[in-house]
Amino acid sequence: MLSRVAETLYWTARYIERAENVARLVNVNNHTLMDLPKGISPGWEPLIDIIGSRETYIKDHINFNEQSVIEFLTIGEDNPSSIINSIKMARDNCRTVRDVVPREMWEAINQLNLSLNEHKSTFVSKRGRFAALKSVINQTVKIVGILEASMYQDMGYLFWRFGSYLERADMTTRIIDVRSASLHADPEKSIAYENIQWISVLRSLSAYQMYRQHMAVRVKPTQVMEFMLHDKCFPRSVLFCLTSIQKLNENLPNNKEMNARIQHSIDDLLAQDIKSLKGTASHLYIDELQIDLADIHEQLVEQYFSHKR
Repeated sequence: MLSRVAETLYWTARYIERAENVARLVNVNNHTLMDLPKGISPGWEPLIDIIGSRETYIKDHINFNEQSVIEFLTIGEDNPSSIINSIKMARDNCRTVRDVVPREMWEAINQLNLSLNEHKSTFVSKRGRFAALKSVINQTVKIVGILEASMYQDMGYLFWRFGSYLERADMTTRIIDVRSASLHADPEKSIAYENIQWISVLRSLSAYQMYRQHMAVRVKPTQVMEFMLHDKCFPRSVLFCLTSIQKLNENLPNNKEMNARIQHSIDDLLAQDIKSLKGTASHLYIDELQIDLADIHEQLVEQYFSHKR
């Protein structure tokens, strides 16, 4: 397979995953703010930090009000990680490799792109917002379902799944990092509503139901972090994503260096005592974990996508 094709599939997967994650994030934040009193509410600013776009946002915005943040995250043309830009990039990438992906998948991505551009206003409308976000989530899940059901599972499929898992792990760490930081910022005010905010963390990651079923405890910070970082079976936990990437890597050529890098990240993750991750310690560890994920990406680019090789 040409490195160009492999890289295109990898990034298409990341853009699709990113659009779904942002849609879930905005949707859950809407519901969470309804459950919290105004004085306790974390507001919309944390969402900008989660997607890592603070510098881009403050160039053209003077505050973090609901309307501005939602527009930036969903249809903001100046935000590379907005839903509409992520789907546009996925569509533009997929168009160049239409011959190696199922036709139904390409049509689903193209249709989602057209729909988003046609109904931009619904995302900033309080009446239509929830339906619009739910539609993005359902359509992106449909795209992945078509891929799993009908794409030939050759090298192209492996690079697609690699991108999807890496993007998912990155978003999981970002949500945990920013949400836990906001909880510790003013403990006297947030302690009474800590349960609600940690539930929002789980719901942002589509993890609330599975957490309650398999952890068999009420929602507590340490147990939530244990579940989202160390669980071996939940598809959005960091450990699950890393072990899935490792399995995919076993089928790639010249994979010894990459395998060693992934194994190093897995070993470090398993060695981490989750109970010690409080306050600053949590932020520092998540930073290290995100650097690990970035290193895996860089090594993948160097080994398989670099046109110098």
